[in-house]
Formats: sequence, C-alpha cells, structure tokens
Amino acid sequence: MADFDLAATFIPSLHKPASLLPIARHKKSLLYTIETYPVTIVVGQTGSGKTTQIPQYLEQAGWCADGKIIAVTQPRRVAATTVAIRVAEEMGCKIGAEVGYSIRFEDVTSSSTRIKFLTDGLLLREALVDPLLSRYSVIMVDEAHERSLSTDVLLGVLKKILKRRSNDLRIIISSATLQAEEFLKFFAGDEDTQPRQESAVTLDDLISQGANKSTSTGHSTGQIVNLEGRTYPVDILYLEAPSEDYVEKAVQTVFEIHTKESDGDILVFLTGREEIDNAVQGISERAASLHPRAQALMPLPLYAGLSTEQQMYVFEEAPENTRKVIFSTNIAEASITIDGIVYVVDTGFVKLRAFNPLTGIETLTATPVSKASATQRAGRAGRTRPGKCFRLYTESNFERLLESTVPEIQRSNLAPVILQLKALGIDNIVRFPFLTSPPSELVIRALELLYSLGALDTYAKLTRPLGTRMAELAVEPMMAKTLLSAATFGCLSEILTIAAMTSLGGSVWVPHDGEKKKMESARRKFAVEEGDHITLLNVYQAFITKGKKEARFCHDNYLNFKSLTRAVSIRGQLKRYLERFGITVPETLSSNPNLQPLSVGGPDKGEQIRRCLTTGYFAHAAKMQPDGTFRNVAGGTVLHAHPTSLMFNRKAEWVIFHEVMETGSKTFIRDVSKIEKGWLVEYAPEFYKIQ
Repeated sequence: MADFDLAATFIPSLHKPASLLPIARHKKSLLYTIETYPVTIVVGQTGSGKTTQIPQYLEQAGWCADGKIIAVTQPRRVAATTVAIRVAEEMGCKIGAEVGYSIRFEDVTSSSTRIKFLTDGLLLREALVDPLLSRYSVIMVDEAHERSLSTDVLLGVLKKILKRRSNDLRIIISSATLQAEEFLKFFAGDEDTQPRQESAVTLDDLISQGANKSTSTGHSTGQIVNLEGRTYPVDILYLEAPSEDYVEKAVQTVFEIHTKESDGDILVFLTGREEIDNAVQGISERAASLHPRAQALMPLPLYAGLSTEQQMYVFEEAPENTRKVIFSTNIAEASITIDGIVYVVDTGFVKLRAFNPLTGIETLTATPVSKASATQRAGRAGRTRPGKCFRLYTESNFERLLESTVPEIQRSNLAPVILQLKALGIDNIVRFPFLTSPPSELVIRALELLYSLGALDTYAKLTRPLGTRMAELAVEPMMAKTLLSAATFGCLSEILTIAAMTSLGGSVWVPHDGEKKKMESARRKFAVEEGDHITLLNVYQAFITKGKKEARFCHDNYLNFKSLTRAVSIRGQLKRYLERFGITVPETLSSNPNLQPLSVGGPDKGEQIRRCLTTGYFAHAAKMQPDGTFRNVAGGTVLHAHPTSLMFNRKAEWVIFHEVMETGSKTFIRDVSKIEKGWLVEYAPEFYKIQ
C-alpha cells in the first residue's frame, strides 16, 4: 500500500485516472452514436473529460485506420496546446508523435500523428488546400457554444462538406447545455433551396455533385448525448454595493479569502494582460506583509500571450504550505480545467471585440459578462469539492446581464472571413449557412475594404493572383496586402520582419522590477523618428546580429528573448509562404554593429517602408489634432497614442496604426508610424478622395 501511495503522488495534478472521469461510463453509447449518426452533439460540463477522452476512444475504436486523422478544434491556441500535451502524456507518447497540435505559426505534428488538436481557424485554412477535408475521419468542434468567428464559419463549411461525405465523416460538436438543440437543428435543416450560381468548380460544386447520395434529414442526422459532470455545490456571494476599481477589489478579495477561508486554490477572472500583470504585482507586494509562518501566496498569470511553457505552470501543484492564485482571462472559463480550484473571484467583465462599421475600427473593450459566462465561471469552484464564488458585483446587476454573449460574427470585422470563404470557392456569401447571420452593414463594410485592398474585383470575385495569395497568407488582410506589395517598394525583407514582429500578440519589451526609466532609455537606442514599425525592425536586426550570440544582450536591453525567438520563426514561415508563390526574398538586412537606427540602405528605405505600410493600412489612418490626440479620417473617433508607442507625446501630422484597444474611457492606438497625407490618395483611390 505504501508503494501505491508513493506512485499516486507522482501523477501530475493535471490528470484524473481516465476511469474516474464522468465520461467513462458513457463510452459504449458514445461510440455507438458516433458510428450511427453523421453528427453527435456532446453536452457536458467542463471537466467531464470530453475533450481528452473522446479522441482516445475514437482512436482505440479504429477511426484512424487507413492513415485517417481525428481532428479536435479549439477556439483558443492555449487550449489546443495544453490539451494536446495532456492527451500525449495519457497515451504515453511524445507530443508531435501520435498526438500533435497545430496553431498559427507553430506546427507540432508528424506523419505518424493520429489525433491532432488545432484552432478552428487553422482547420479552415486546411480546407483551402483540401476542400472536403478528406484526411480526417472525425472532426470534433470543441467549445462550440463560445461562438467564436472561426467556429461559426467552420460549422457552415462542415455542413456543406457533410452533404458529400455523410458516409465516411463524423462530426462531433461539444457544447454547453444552452445551445445543443440549436446546433442539431442547424445540421438537420437544409439551406440549399435557392438557385445555384454558376462559377468555376468550387466547394459548392463538389458538394452539389455528391449531394444526392445523402438523404439524411431531420433528427436522423444527429443525436444529443448528455454527460453529467461531477460538480459539487458552490456558494455564490455578491457585493452589497458596486466597487469602483474591480482589479483592486479582486486583490483585496484574494487576501480576505486567504486569511479567512480554508485551504484551496483561487481563480480570479480579469479581462486582459495589463490587468493581470498589475494584479500579480499587487499580490506579490502585499504578500510580504503576511505573518512569516502563514501559508504563502503564489500568484500566476494565464492569458493567450504567454509561451506554452509559462502557461503550463498553472497546472503544477503548489509547493507545500502555499496557495496558488491564478489570474486568468476567460481562457479558464471553459477551455481548460485546472485542478485544486476551490474559490473563484469573478470581476464580471470580459474583453470582447467590437467592430464599428461606420469608423472601420475594431476595438477590444471590457464589457459585462453574460449570465451564461458568469455561471460557467462559478462552476469552476465546484470541481473537486464544495466551493465559493465571489462575484464583484451586486445581485441586481447579475439579473440585468444578457442571457448569453453576442456571437463574434455579429460584432467583428468580417474581412478575413469573407476573404477565406471566397478562397474556398463560396462566392455567394448571402447564401452561406451561417448559424447566426451577420448584420448586413458588417458584410458591406468588409466587401468595401477587400475591394479597396485589391483582393476583390468589381463583381466581388477574388482577384488572381493578389486575392488568392492574400487568403493563403497566415496574417490578416491588411498585413497580407502590405507583404505582397513590398517587393515593388524594394523593402520585402524589412516588411517580412515587421509582419513577424507585429504578429507576436504581445510586447517585445520586458520591464525589470522598478526600472521603467532604464527600459525607456534602452528603447531609445532603437527608436526612429518615423515611429514604431521601423523601431521594431531595428530591434529585430539587433537581435539577429547580436542578441542570439550574446547571452546578456536581451537582458541589458529589456527585450523578451522568447518573443524575439518566436519572431524569427514566424518570419521564416512567412518567407516560405512567399517562396511558394514564387516570390524570392532578397535578404537586405545589413549587419548593423553600432545600432544606428535604420542603416538599411539610407533614408529612402525608411520612406519606402512607410509607403508600403500605407498600401495595406490606409483604412487605419488618423490625423493629429492640436491637443495631441488623433482623429480617424471619418473624424468621429478620438484616438490616443498608447503609452508604449514612440508616437506618445510626439508630433506627426498623419499616421497609420496597426491595432486599437480600449481601456477605461480612452481608445488607444498601437504600432503607429508617420505617413504623408498624399500617400493615402495615391495608394487607396477607391477609399479616399480629396474634397
């Protein structure tokens, strides 16, 4: 018995023995349903084991015969990587062997991979090359109730593919309770009642040729399987009066739980990286005042911008006499399960995309969560034993929340989606089977932008080669256009670097504790008058000439070594895409030993780079106002240069910017570069006219 105990302590806290998971007793009926029906909707709470066990059951049942693969899609990259690592461990193989994952700019699979975890956006990209996704025998769409943009489009594409492959393809949709019926109706109903449009052989045609084979309608299409999760009761506590600063209130609540409640880890929901970093710092500073013999607090961040390694820390057991406090975005709401959580602190907010078709600006804004999300969050506390959920809002506020979150397709910039659908050969966007139809203003705005970028012609058909190449590049349409124009400006090598640096999703700068001023002066070494894009180019150049060889280079210059290493790999992948199109990349990056800003071929090079950026980002142009703020061209939105931008407190008449974010009452622009007003009319005559 003693031996058994010792071994048990070596099971990583991430795993429950598979036989103990709620799903285990449904194994036979699940496999029977999947065998019998083209579509299976699995309803189960997070933690029932559906994501990790169903692919393994299918693999054991022979769904990977004849070299076929089981795909499991996730709305988030974090979930795709963490779940893949966990399933590989359970199956006793190395990640990338029988079990692998594929996310944007990172493919960890091999010819022996039989179970593949990937983001839904990536599976859509695979459909560009293989319209019927013929490599896959089963496609499981996980967390479909989150209704991310790519999930909704993928479901529409799968509905079309099923018409042709109802005999040999199985689709499994895993969802929270609310929407199971809706998904089943979607797959059972038939949308193809309108006259078909003639065009080249496309996904639509391939499917219509085979549509007669399948006559499954009604509920013979699919079945709903319910897995009850083991959850314990959760006490829900509300504030008596609303709090002004929910980050500060969250930190206070953590200390109250820590000093008054029994053992158990704490999960705090915040909206984004900045808030999480501030909260982690707040906990570290105040933890010093705890009694020396008291249990220690270990704050850990969890958000999409962290490396896979950093994300894995939250799953490890805390050291003895230590309580883990995980500060997470809504990643931890549904996508991943962290054992040991007994207390949840819910601030009641989440960052959501909101695209304004009038201004053409997409912002990330902190918005109140929906009731469905709040319930999901509270449920995280009752996984291993009875728990408590502290909601940092009043009960009357909870009653006023929306029932469920508005699907992303109704509030996003649809240009990337429409470009992808057109590349899949789905020309008539209006007839595409969306689970929820997008508002017409968003569709019109997206078509206008794609036309101005040159991706669509006047008949809204994909242009060749520009439109098809833009769809194939793994970056959003504005950056794709910039990359594909770069050769004509003679700065392809530099734009490749800028594309990689802006695709990182986080900052390349890391402040050391209390050394913000020193970091600023380190940044100035790389800075150029013209703005952030060329500054990022200088950072990259310095990194590849010095930073990879000198261990202290990144530390001394306050640079994030991991982010920059990732930028090198992203750049390599984008370069391979371009080479596939027959575009050769002349490597014009000079070795620049003295860190002289932009010594890449004289002053003209800098102007060519900024002109080239304008060809893609003309829709993100803004004019400086006398008070130092910026206005977008339509004039309706006041924009502030983000404090991390070099254009913060600097003069520039016209600028273009890469992204927009809202914090509090202000709208910030990041990655900003100076341009000339005349360039806007020169490179986007369909978009701008001088009155």
